[in-house]
Amino acid sequence: MAGNFRDFVPPSDHPRVQGLDQIDLQTYSTDTLSRPVPKQIVSKWGTNLDVPFSGVTTNGTRKENLFSISDEGAPLEQMFDQVTRVRDLFTSTELEKFSHEIESDNWRKWSNPEFIIYRTGMRVEDMNEEQRNSILALLEVSLSPAGYRRVLGAMQTNDFLGELCNAKAILNKYSYQFTLYGEPSLTEPWGFSVFGHHLSVNIVVVGKQMTLIDSGPDNGVRILDSVGSLPLTLMQSLSHGLQKQAQIYEDLHDEKMPDDRWNPADQRHMGGAFQDNRIIPYEGIKAQSMPQPQQYQLLELLSLYLEILPSGPYQARMKQIDQHWDETYFSWIGGYGDDDAFYYRIQSPVIMIEFDHHSGVFLLNKEPKKYHIHTILRTPNGNDYGREWIRLHRANGTE
Repeated sequence: MAGNFRDFVPPSDHPRVQGLDQIDLQTYSTDTLSRPVPKQIVSKWGTNLDVPFSGVTTNGTRKENLFSISDEGAPLEQMFDQVTRVRDLFTSTELEKFSHEIESDNWRKWSNPEFIIYRTGMRVEDMNEEQRNSILALLEVSLSPAGYRRVLGAMQTNDFLGELCNAKAILNKYSYQFTLYGEPSLTEPWGFSVFGHHLSVNIVVVGKQMTLIDSGPDNGVRILDSVGSLPLTLMQSLSHGLQKQAQIYEDLHDEKMPDDRWNPADQRHMGGAFQDNRIIPYEGIKAQSMPQPQQYQLLELLSLYLEILPSGPYQARMKQIDQHWDETYFSWIGGYGDDDAFYYRIQSPVIMIEFDHHSGVFLLNKEPKKYHIHTILRTPNGNDYGREWIRLHRANGTE
């Protein structure tokens, strides 16, 4: 399914990678951000940050009363114990570099290019081994075993890409920023983020509830296989009429697309970095219009994305999805033959997942290939970064 990526590895003297073994990250970032295309993209992203957070919606107006405060069995005690260990390993000066208020807009500055746009925290590669291991341990207790394996897989993939392109200074296992939000507590909201190339995880806990934004390539043989092969099987098994309704564009860079539908950074993704307030209308077909076997496949696909969560929050999110199944949509861009690259989106009031096959950044494929996958998981209608839960927590005086 993935194709032979080695056919597109650039030689060491290719302009795309030449000199990357000699440059430091800050110089590389400054040089990249001075180029016209990245400069234009980042300028637009900065403009988006100037608009107060409201959340992804379908029409510019948030749906209300979708979220509530409850005990969902998040591993709060384990997370609190581990984040306390993390904090004990850093000096007060270091802590100041990566600690912010829970509602800080630094939450919104995550990104997954290899260059630094905003420094919100401390680079894991700049930490000592004990500090790095404490961050990994915090991720481990905050995620399911499958979720933690996926995070490690993304980090290892980044390291492997650095080896392929002789660019370990900017692409390695620890090329990520760690940022802490709020005062870690058993009663008050707090959270943390780990983001960089090939991985962005933003985790918020409010009581024993937790939510996350997950952006990355979904590494690991099983998950990589399943999130690509399962929806393709689903799409191929639909009736011709439903296929045509689901397929909103025939080509991945279709001439019928409006100007804002494709960009060189996110390609077909609409909910990527700095898109916290994006209006994303429902497209494609309703899940309930599918035959029952395909509905089960769609639920299985959603389960694969959400299995990054610990058991309690996972069950709560799946129950929430079921409650809004009558307003869940599935859309597709591209072909649906066995060898076709494609994009799909699953969207409801309480979840939005995007999957996209991308063209090369360091590798030389100009067209999207199946070995280069990007995925995004968001919570629409204001609960990205747990914002709606935090509002409810404060309004209700929840302890």
